[in-house]
Amino acid sequence: MSVLFTPLHMKSITFRNRIFVSPMCQYSSKEGLPTNWHLVHLGSRAVGGAGLVLVEATSVSPEGRISPEDSGIWSDAQAEAFAPISRFIKDQGSVPGIQLAHAGRKGSCSAPWQGGGPLTPDQGGWQQLAPSSIPFAEGHPVPGAMSLDQLDEVEDQFRSAARRAVAAGFQVLELHMAHGYLLHEFLSPLANQREDEYGGSLENRLRFPLRVARAVREQWPDELPLFVRISATDWVSGGWDIDQSVHLARVLKEIGVDLIDCSSGLVVPNERIPFGPGFQVPFAARIRADTGLTCGAVGFITDAIQAEQIVATGQADAVLLARQMLRDPYWPLHAAKELGVDANWPNQYLRAK
Repeated sequence: MSVLFTPLHMKSITFRNRIFVSPMCQYSSKEGLPTNWHLVHLGSRAVGGAGLVLVEATSVSPEGRISPEDSGIWSDAQAEAFAPISRFIKDQGSVPGIQLAHAGRKGSCSAPWQGGGPLTPDQGGWQQLAPSSIPFAEGHPVPGAMSLDQLDEVEDQFRSAARRAVAAGFQVLELHMAHGYLLHEFLSPLANQREDEYGGSLENRLRFPLRVARAVREQWPDELPLFVRISATDWVSGGWDIDQSVHLARVLKEIGVDLIDCSSGLVVPNERIPFGPGFQVPFAARIRADTGLTCGAVGFITDAIQAEQIVATGQADAVLLARQMLRDPYWPLHAAKELGVDANWPNQYLRAK
């Protein structure tokens, strides 16, 4: 019996297996609107058998985008454009989810295949927002340190985005508190050097991310799961670390968060990350053991037996795959065969089973 292919029940939602498609930016939206690329990209992963398909980091405001081509959900028109995509994912037996994000000081950049560097105003760039006026890296613009009024505005943007995500038919919402984007910037002392009640102590650095989490939980239906992706460590001495992540997870659990999606790093450019198969799994295992929260493991998970071992030994409740799903949209079906599981193939593809 494969644990990887047993259902996972959370609130009113049942995931058909523990294989989740991680949010992956496609840099292919137009004015924040998803395109046919998104329908095919996300839909094919649902056809391929994943239990959950998460839409890429989707910005709550125009200035919260990483690039001008990022998806957004700051307008009703964007929510309406996502509705057929979420419906198609659901029709294939997967659960449709969306990740809400604000890029903070890492916004206003070109797409990776265009260099990924910061955009000038002449190139369509915009003023970045951040906890403090500290640029992400040498050569990047100095972001504007957020005023208290701007904190209120961004909180409202997340609240409105959560409401639109419900209207768009999504059944899982994930808050992006990782990878050096705005909410992670508040958490990390490497990016947050404020001297008011939103900087300094751990309690103060948690304050704004927790405001956002509470606002979203109030808008998101009680019967639907709320996830939070965190960077469990900055991989830099004096930065955010796993002990602080455990504390954050405990508070998020009290707020009503249902799953912690455990990633790491990317708040500063000079980190030394020990990349390797399953290198972030111990973070999920630690948070799961210390808090009792449901946890997802992500990062260099590529093999069916590896994924099975992670969930079967209780290191995580689910695995989130990114690059491997880009290589093989039908990875869950192939993994089922390798593990001896009789997975349900789409009727249209049965002749190939």
